[in-house]
Amino acid sequence: MKKKHNHEIWEAVRLHPLFQGVEQSTALSLVGECEWRHYSKHEIILEAEEPRNGLLLILAGMAEVFIEDEVLEVLHKNELIGFSSLAGALGLSAVDVPATVQVRAVEDLETLWIPYPVLRQRWQDPEVMTYLLTQATVRLRDVYASLAEQVRLACEFGETDAFMVRVQDVMVENLVTVAPEVSAQEVAVKMSEGRSSSVLVMDGGKLVGIITERDIVQRVVAKGKSFGVAAREVMTERPRTISRFAYYYEAISEMLLTGIKHLPVVDGGKTVGIVTLSDLFRKKNASVMKTIKSIEEADEESLPLIKNATYELTETLIKEKVPALSLLEVVTALYDRVVGRVVALALERIVRDGGAGSGSVVVDDGAECQAKFAFFLIGSGGRGEQFKLTDQDHFLVYEDGGDPVYFKQLGCEITRLLEVVGYARCQGGMMASEELWRGSVSQWQERVRQWMMRSTNENLLLAQNFFSYRVVSGGDTGVATQLERVITELLGRSKIFLYRLAQAERAHGHIPELDQPILSLFKMGRKTIELKKEVLFPYHHSLQILALVHGVVSGTPVEKVDALQVKGVFTADFAGDLKAAAEQVLSLYIKLKWKDGGTVLNLHSLSTREKEELILSLNTLRELQGMVFSRFSV
Repeated sequence: MKKKHNHEIWEAVRLHPLFQGVEQSTALSLVGECEWRHYSKHEIILEAEEPRNGLLLILAGMAEVFIEDEVLEVLHKNELIGFSSLAGALGLSAVDVPATVQVRAVEDLETLWIPYPVLRQRWQDPEVMTYLLTQATVRLRDVYASLAEQVRLACEFGETDAFMVRVQDVMVENLVTVAPEVSAQEVAVKMSEGRSSSVLVMDGGKLVGIITERDIVQRVVAKGKSFGVAAREVMTERPRTISRFAYYYEAISEMLLTGIKHLPVVDGGKTVGIVTLSDLFRKKNASVMKTIKSIEEADEESLPLIKNATYELTETLIKEKVPALSLLEVVTALYDRVVGRVVALALERIVRDGGAGSGSVVVDDGAECQAKFAFFLIGSGGRGEQFKLTDQDHFLVYEDGGDPVYFKQLGCEITRLLEVVGYARCQGGMMASEELWRGSVSQWQERVRQWMMRSTNENLLLAQNFFSYRVVSGGDTGVATQLERVITELLGRSKIFLYRLAQAERAHGHIPELDQPILSLFKMGRKTIELKKEVLFPYHHSLQILALVHGVVSGTPVEKVDALQVKGVFTADFAGDLKAAAEQVLSLYIKLKWKDGGTVLNLHSLSTREKEELILSLNTLRELQGMVFSRFSV
């Protein structure tokens, strides 16, 4: 790296309290004894027990102080590295105790190394003495708070923690297995003898399939097949598996998302156990099983009971400190089941009332319908981030030629039943019961085209809400594919529309930056932050715009991040950082919203560690926002 001249160093540090009030000639003499040092991201700056011979003043970037990977504090621009040895350096302590902490760069770091003799000279200045003592006091308070938080967490760890145990701790190790060529009758006998609801089909030690009790009933008995049929013709091939080291909640999430109830457990390619949905919940949390059962068996009279059952599960997940994205994945899977059940009940009601006439078809869940359709969630439901029942946000798309009167009836019935569940009606009218939010594929194509051509503020808002969509169970997935195809074609000709979306986002301002240099000297930055409006909305909109630019039309934010990584827009590291940042902000948001319904975060309520993590998260989200702004810069 090019060596810095003394005048360059002086310009960089002259406003810092360590050098204020010094004549330039004296200052140049002082900085002449200092050294400009650069550290790369993740580079260790100071090792434990390493002799200290000076302090490092951060000029750009961030560093963290840690012991055994437990972070004690994060340091920012204009803060000092090496404070733990300062007392000995200034002669304030009789014994210079070796430092036990390590320091590493969180990101690329520019620093000024200040040797102890320079610090001893400046210590004679009362302003410098006051500054250093103030910094030491503030830093000591924050480190104690950080340690207290870690002790509290350590005390909590080890209590009955249903969702944080590993799969290997709850799996069944005694496997019931059969070869692919054995008969269905032998499979049934094996299940009975092993008192198991499933068997694994193994071929030479390799897992090739799974057969459940339901498979025997549906694929053999119901179809009138001989019990001599081979296992390979009954089994589900290439079953989903889970690592023995995965967490309990990951197994739950996988089962709820895929609809399966048996997961073989693997370790290095070898099948070592199996977990089932009923076993998991019977052992750890029976209320979850009851919730699922209440959803699957719900009728209009029992729909209101689902809300409390789902809230009990969410409360448990929050108390167990399940990571935010995993929590949302589990709860979203349950809410999707609720929506699917509501759609099925709406179809049954219309058929019962004579709404399905000639030419009706059978949709994915087996219910009868006048024509093929797909039902979509938007807003927090579409993003997979709904943990409390909020306003309804959804729309309905049916194949061209479908009867508008019939689908008006269906949209209104779905909306009514969702209200019975506990979803309030959307004040903005973004529901399938409203004409603007239902229509054929061609009508939706024209509607979206108009939003893109006439990019008024109102149309941009409609488009922002629309492009948070996600198809849910109930209806026909082919219709969803048709919609996505026509939308993708429109986007290819709508660069001005994307530019206007970026303009509108820029007008709302940048995601806040909490580590403002001057204020951070005395930890006096802003005291609150509105997580929903100031952070989550800008994050969602920025990700949405970038996804649309690259042809990623639908999906949750996590799915969009993954898709952009596959397309090479994000590096694997940045995609990981982005998901970690979103998870940290969502974790704070969920706690706030669940506790009192608010979205304004009081920064003083956070532990030191949470504050530092939030600063890092906001920086990452700002980087995403910057990618959008730079792409559409004027």
